[in-house]
Amino acid sequence: QVHLVESGGGLVQTGGSLRLSCAASGRAFSNTGMAWFRQGPGKERELIAAISFSGSTTYYENSVKGRSTISRDNTKNMVYLQMNSLKPDDTAVYYCAAARAGTYYTTAGSEYDYWGQGTQVTVSS
Repeated sequence: QVHLVESGGGLVQTGGSLRLSCAASGRAFSNTGMAWFRQGPGKERELIAAISFSGSTTYYENSVKGRSTISRDNTKNMVYLQMNSLKPDDTAVYYCAAARAGTYYTTAGSEYDYWGQGTQVTVSS
């Protein structure tokens, strides 16, 4: 089992920045691919960024590419999402997720088995 707790969400103005954090506990965090998802009002949950177990490989969905950075610190069992130039369309609940055991990196949403409770990000215009 993997337990994930997100933090760092909040209300920010258009153009602002936020850094989301995810604290992980449980099975070997350093061997697991991690990702951030989000679900906006009336929308389906979507994967927006993923990172490999070592941090050497990352993926960004087009809508956040160039504005966001996913990173991890395996010594602290933490994953981060730095988001810049925020827009009202970024308003959503953001979820941290861990891939199933043995999956070092994946951009397939169906391969993420563990989820945090989510943190709300609201971008005002």
